Amino acid sequence: MRIVGLDPGLRHTGWGVIDISGNRLIHVADGVVHAPVDLPLAERLSALFRQITAMLDQFRPDEAAVEESFVNKNAASTLKLGVARGVVLLAPAERGLPVAEYSTNLVKKTVVGAGHAEKGQIQLMVRRLLPGCSADAADAADALAVAICHAHHAGTMRAWKA
Repeated sequence: MRIVGLDPGLRHTGWGVIDISGNRLIHVADGVVHAPVDLPLAERLSALFRQITAMLDQFRPDEAAVEESFVNKNAASTLKLGVARGVVLLAPAERGLPVAEYSTNLVKKTVVGAGHAEKGQIQLMVRRLLPGCSADAADAADALAVAICHAHHAGTMRAWKA
């Protein structure tokens, strides 16, 4: 099974693709898509959608997992992140992929063991769990962490149903 993890952002959206073979997690690819900051919001969202769909077309995942947003003190920033997150949810759903959502704390607990882990800790654990993965960009490492979280939790749910 192939999973794409997505870490939504209006400026930078991280993505990471992993394969699951039994209990083994295999790094496929990761990266960050960038929406041009000098464009109007609608055009930035369109650019974000096109880049995510191109990545989905290239790697053809079976399922998607998206990190839930947390609320900022700045309401305008939170609203803009929300619309970007909507685009990130829409892209895989438009292709018929099941899309799961995970809270930031659950992702961190799953990958690091602590719900308030720092970005550096996440990158370190992603590299340990996915040998050969450099996870240089923090947004890409976060997206891979979301994919790992989904692999563990969705796998458990499938085992319980069986």
